[in-house]
Amino acid sequence: MIPKETASNSLPFREFTPLIQANFFEKSRKYRFSGQILLTSNSKVTWIFYMYLGRIIYATGGLHPVRRWKRNLITYLPHLSSNLNAHQKDLAGLNLDSAHKCWEYELLCLWVKERKISLEQAATIIRANITEILFDITQARQIAFKVNSNSQITFSNRLVLIDAEAVIAESSKLWQAWQLAKIADRSPDMAPVITQAHELEKKTNPKVYQTLTQLLDGQQTLRDLAVTMKKDVITVTRSLVPYVQRGLIKLVKIPDLPSPIINSPPQYVDKTHANRPKILIACVDDSPLISKTMEQIITEAGYDFIGINDALRAIAILLAKKPDLIFLDLVMPNANGYEICSQLRKLSFFKKTPIVILTGHDGLIDRVRAKIVGSSDFIAKPIDKSIVLDTIRKHLRLDVLPNKK
Repeated sequence: MIPKETASNSLPFREFTPLIQANFFEKSRKYRFSGQILLTSNSKVTWIFYMYLGRIIYATGGLHPVRRWKRNLITYLPHLSSNLNAHQKDLAGLNLDSAHKCWEYELLCLWVKERKISLEQAATIIRANITEILFDITQARQIAFKVNSNSQITFSNRLVLIDAEAVIAESSKLWQAWQLAKIADRSPDMAPVITQAHELEKKTNPKVYQTLTQLLDGQQTLRDLAVTMKKDVITVTRSLVPYVQRGLIKLVKIPDLPSPIINSPPQYVDKTHANRPKILIACVDDSPLISKTMEQIITEAGYDFIGINDALRAIAILLAKKPDLIFLDLVMPNANGYEICSQLRKLSFFKKTPIVILTGHDGLIDRVRAKIVGSSDFIAKPIDKSIVLDTIRKHLRLDVLPNKK
């Protein structure tokens, strides 16, 4: 029974179905429980429910809490910027020093207080958040729970109190639709990425292929894509399943977006070279999203950045800008990375410039061919921040930079 549980005890459910969820939260309401309920899957993913007198105040956690927050901003608060860094000023004014504080909820409270959003808008986001989390918990199946019954670890400011029954019913409908679509074995938190571009091009018309190459860069989950395309996630997923079954597209795990509450100096800025010359890093990729992701990673680390989306103009732009390191996409509509790399190596200025191939392909043949045309390294998509920055540090010797003319 919930009142007798402590943070150090847990009780596993083999299948945490909507019916079991309803019974579980009904006990919470019966005993007017206040505190935190932590639900953890057998793969060690944890969700946190903040409770007051047996009703839900907020829920967070899971694989992608920041991605979920960003999707909610785009969907329900379009008048506010979905750029998480744009809210740094608001976040800086919040008291988030306590371990139990949740920046998403505190931000909603601030916006309601300042009348940037209505209480109804905040409630809509909170309900959508909880519904998505309950869907993920249902799909996870095996769940263990812990409770922290200390009332001091929940929120003093309660925007809305939600009965679990309503949100469980909504998440149950979504789960049933997911099962009926015969995609229950696929998580909406997976990201589609093209694995066989040439075969995919043969199987689709030019317009569809162009759309797929722009969207399926391994940086957006199925849920993210649904918001981008303004369609429901089931429709988006079902449209991609035939390509996944043929091996032309695969679904991969990707990390969450960086949390916007991190205000510390960029982790990878080399402070021992405070007076070093500016370092310019280029990224040649036809995907605007990849370019934007690389820009954020690289500029936050203290380097200058230039993104080039037009492969046909890449060499001319690179000659004009003379970057110190080049990230180069392997598959683009009008050219490929092998050709561009080979041409760059024929130019005297770029003979020793580090050129790193970016690709969704990660096979031995691709790596060998990349070496043959003179690439310095090879990074497989989806983009991983730590790998990008490790690669920059590996190939750029700050005391031996190429002389710019």
